[in-house]
Amino acid sequence: MVDMKKAHEKADALMAYLKEQGSAAIAFSGGVDSTLLLYLAKQALGDKTAAITASSPSFPAREAKEAADFCKEHGIRQITFESHEIDLPGYRQNPVDRCYICKKGLFGKMLSLASENGFSCVAEGSNMDDNGDYRPGLMAIKELGILSPLRHAGLYKEEIRALSEKYGLPTWNKQSFACLASRFVYGEEISEEKLLMVERAESLLLTLGLSQLRVRIHDRIARIEVFPEDFGKILENREKINTALRSYGFSYVTLDLTGYRSGSMNETLDKATLEKGLHKEDIQ
Repeated sequence: MVDMKKAHEKADALMAYLKEQGSAAIAFSGGVDSTLLLYLAKQALGDKTAAITASSPSFPAREAKEAADFCKEHGIRQITFESHEIDLPGYRQNPVDRCYICKKGLFGKMLSLASENGFSCVAEGSNMDDNGDYRPGLMAIKELGILSPLRHAGLYKEEIRALSEKYGLPTWNKQSFACLASRFVYGEEISEEKLLMVERAESLLLTLGLSQLRVRIHDRIARIEVFPEDFGKILENREKINTALRSYGFSYVTLDLTGYRSGSMNETLDKATLEKGLHKEDIQ
């Protein structure tokens, strides 16, 4: 049960923190966390805030549209740019620190755009639940001086969803999402072709009313992750799913019997690697 009084106090503290910055550009993907952050930034800063959204093969078209629609509905300026992270040295090879490589390049561009457009800082939407997990991208965020207001205010995912519902935001019950590159097993080359295969596969599965899903890619094998209670929906539609995913380029389609869990690709990492990329604090 979320203590709404405490959650609202945290939201007030977040807005006060943003006001101290004078202006802020918000890294906006249209997800649960960045949507609440952008909404609160608009309340705190008015026209002294804007959304910055990257356009990329690892960012599905449906997500880009939802992000644009939200900005239009709320009268928020949106700055978009081509991120080209797939061209960053080392990114295509998908090493265990791929997220660091991506975030360093992505937020470096956002900082330049923010400065060019007169904003004093860039803020992103990681929350308290991101602490204590393998998050090498947060190292890049720290190194670049990107602000993390949700973590600064001590907000957890459950509180973020509760506040989003209270404010009438459409994302309050939206599925958790991570960039499509996170669907690749470490060491497998990332390509535009395979990113599109994953995007099309997940878009199809979303039409089945699943509560949460991932399509992990292992060469030409699709490993579908859904909650165990949703296995029935997959089996009921197995012929449709199998036919469609094979037409997208997959040779085999499988169902992971463990079920959906965030960051399942990290299960293959050794302890030393996990410890190196484990994000524990450094809250801004």
